[in-house]
Amino acid sequence: MKNLSGRGRVAGLPVWDRCAVMGVVNVTPDSFSDGGRWFDTTAAVKHGLDLVAEGADLVDVGGESTRPGATRVDEAEELRRVIPVVRGLASEGVVVSVDTMRASVAEQALGAGAALVNDVSGGLADPAMIPVVAAAGAPFVVMHWRGFLEGGNVKGVYEDVVKEVVDELHARVEAVLAGGIAHDRIVVDPGLGFSKEAEHDLSLLAHLDRLRDLGHPLLVAASRKRFLGRVLAGPEAAPPPARERDAATAAVSALAADSGAWAVRVHEVRATADAVRVARAVEGARTAGPAPLEMNERGAREVGKTPGAEREPGACGSGRAPGISGERGAEGAR
Repeated sequence: MKNLSGRGRVAGLPVWDRCAVMGVVNVTPDSFSDGGRWFDTTAAVKHGLDLVAEGADLVDVGGESTRPGATRVDEAEELRRVIPVVRGLASEGVVVSVDTMRASVAEQALGAGAALVNDVSGGLADPAMIPVVAAAGAPFVVMHWRGFLEGGNVKGVYEDVVKEVVDELHARVEAVLAGGIAHDRIVVDPGLGFSKEAEHDLSLLAHLDRLRDLGHPLLVAASRKRFLGRVLAGPEAAPPPARERDAATAAVSALAADSGAWAVRVHEVRATADAVRVARAVEGARTAGPAPLEMNERGAREVGKTPGAEREPGACGSGRAPGISGERGAEGAR
């Protein structure tokens, strides 16, 4: 199928027949949308398991906020937050991604059972990251990044955001390949919200095909981000709080899935899990094509009907499907 074949596969990870759903577990006190809610190990592991029960295919565990202006935590604290959660989820059979910019955290998380390293800096924040991931043979997410979100990096300046992001990602992917990470273990992420304004994020979403042309599976992480708040509020009103942007997030998930994204990263899983499954069903129907149109005895066109076939009693006008009695079907009324 067109989008399925273009979605790509990541060596070392399961293969899904649709856009995968990556649930988020922030083991932080200060993340922009849910800081503090899962700050202890027991709560974080339970939340990760709940996300899987709601439809997440993999869970991304992070111990450092990357919101604009956030203060970096030290290495020991990040390890304390992340490693027990990674170990706890992996021991339950969950496919775990570790969200970190530190090579030491990535290395210990992989040793604790993580299957994927998701580095928002694409290996730029820590020169040891690429060698560590390459040595482990782990898959690696390369995100578009122009530096820590402070000072002039909070708002990006672009002449052509799509071209510049694609070009900068291409250059970063080449560096990652040169560092020893295998081609089939690289995922790219346009970095929505990182040094970008709402119009930049929307342009990138409108041109995901250009990002897919890089030749690697594509991760889209739009969940609850500022640009969605701007879209929902309009030009004058204040944006809704982050946790009130989940329906908008699910809409982006459906669009991304239909555009061939490999995975979407979200805080609230259930709606997005439904959205990507609907997108997959529509994709299948698009590939299969419409049922043939045939002419009935009166010259009217009917979908998938053989000319001259008898219409089963109750097939039209009675409010019942053919062959179903007056009792409700197995699903009951909706």
